[in-house]
Amino acid sequence: MYRAPLEELRFVLEELLGVGQLAACPALADYSDELGMSILEEAARLAETVLDPLNRPGDREGAHWTPEGVSTPKGFKDAYRQYVGGGWQRLGGDPRFGGQRVPQPLSSAVQELWGASNLAFELCPMLTHGAVHALERSGSEQQQRLFLPKMVSGEWTGTMVLTEPQAGSDLAQVRTRAVPERDRYRLFGQKIFITWGEHDYTDNIIHMVLARIEGAPEGVKGISLFIVPKALVDTDGSLGERNEVRCISIEHKLGIHASPTCVMQFGHDRGAIGYLVGQPNRGLEYMFIMMNTARLAVGVQSYAVGERAFQQAAEYARTRIQGRPPGPADGHRLPIIHHPDVKRMLLTMKSCTQASRAIVLYAGLQLDLAAHHPDAAVRNAAQARGDLLIPIVKAWSTETANEVAAIGVQVHGGMGFIEETGAAQYVRDVRITTIYEGTTGIQANDLIGRKIGRDRGAAMSALIADMRRELQALEPRADAPRETRDAALQAVALLESALGSMVTNMAAAPERALAVAVPYLKLCGLVTGGWLLARSAAIAAAGDGAAGQEFYRSKIQTAHFYARQVLPQAIGLSKVVEEGAAGVLEAEADRV
Repeated sequence: MYRAPLEELRFVLEELLGVGQLAACPALADYSDELGMSILEEAARLAETVLDPLNRPGDREGAHWTPEGVSTPKGFKDAYRQYVGGGWQRLGGDPRFGGQRVPQPLSSAVQELWGASNLAFELCPMLTHGAVHALERSGSEQQQRLFLPKMVSGEWTGTMVLTEPQAGSDLAQVRTRAVPERDRYRLFGQKIFITWGEHDYTDNIIHMVLARIEGAPEGVKGISLFIVPKALVDTDGSLGERNEVRCISIEHKLGIHASPTCVMQFGHDRGAIGYLVGQPNRGLEYMFIMMNTARLAVGVQSYAVGERAFQQAAEYARTRIQGRPPGPADGHRLPIIHHPDVKRMLLTMKSCTQASRAIVLYAGLQLDLAAHHPDAAVRNAAQARGDLLIPIVKAWSTETANEVAAIGVQVHGGMGFIEETGAAQYVRDVRITTIYEGTTGIQANDLIGRKIGRDRGAAMSALIADMRRELQALEPRADAPRETRDAALQAVALLESALGSMVTNMAAAPERALAVAVPYLKLCGLVTGGWLLARSAAIAAAGDGAAGQEFYRSKIQTAHFYARQVLPQAIGLSKVVEEGAAGVLEAEADRV
């Protein structure tokens, strides 16, 4: 049974990040910590009582396809009605279109509750948020007026439609074509891997589709973005006839079974009617607005599943009696949580999940500062840091969550391999997170190519400087071991050295940097997590009030474990970054 980690979320939002500071920004002036917690408490009720009970049944039943459409598992449609009725789709939306503006870290924290309780369900609202964001930034006034109010409310949902059978990550190969027809276009083509591309939640689905206008340049420079609704929309917002868009099948997947992953056909006769977003041939630019929104959200999804896997593993370990742990024999058997290795596994799950949560919500704070802070210098610096962190958020958090979910199965032992316990579902569900919205390798290439290569490491150097300054300012206390801070400082030094190596290689021999890009990204996530957990330990050590003492002691313990057992991985990763490229480049492809 899932329990929303409200105290942990309160600590990160209020004490670690100080999200309340955003109330100084005019666009967020109505925000307060009290408002944030009241929203989280209400979201927790929906997550725990409505979404979580549907998670395992939905996994077993899965979505159903027929030529007439796709139906969701029993209970999902009603859950979506409750979700929309509670106004949850409006959270984070632009007030001009009926949304409720709140800080991004709070929106992400709420998304964590949906993802932890039912990842398959959460994917549909997440993609709608991305489509809304793209239209807010790039759509015309008429498009915004026609589509956004009902998308922001959840009356309609949205999708991201990129992939084709021959064009996965290489979008230069997109072949879906768009034929001009007066003030609109007719689209022809097939798209695959379209999450929630068809369902029974709503009467309309707004597809955001990449296609190539006839006569456009080859490659990514000739791609445009189109709005293609499932049902055509009249000028007054009412629904007209069905568009030439249909789901011709759904995939049979490893996990997220309740989430339909669709093969979509656009245009089987006269063509699917679509409306150009922005300027022709700038579709990839507009789509990346959605992609970055989704990459942050996938980071949330991953650690959310990690949190759920940890909760289940910890509960199992507290009740499972097996063997005798070391120590004085008193004739009593104890639960396996007393075995040192089981304790190690659970602390690994807990500390890595907390590190991921801190990084993701910290990134969200940077995006808010970039969007809303009145000082231009602060906005620019925050945008650079937010851009830098997005690939780390997406890739490190998802890779870590996969490890966390796998450890959860290990804690269960043989019972973890049995579907009835539920532990295996988290492994199956979270596995996709390292793949969709850009694989780990793509994120690593983005980090070193676009983010570090673009400014020769300036944004990363600024982050490293802030980490070092804040860690050095922490006052060691007996109840917050000095070694937690010192371990984080040592890891920061390793990251700084690795950055120098990457900057040099990107300038002189880019292939050397690419050969160690993923280890470098993992080093970035590992060290950033160590910095934030060390700060958390210092805050917890200074915490007052008996009611929170047990929670604070746990924070200190978790940070100390991370420093001693997880953060030392930085030594190996930094060595790979600085010395490991040759092992890849000297290998012959036909011998791999």
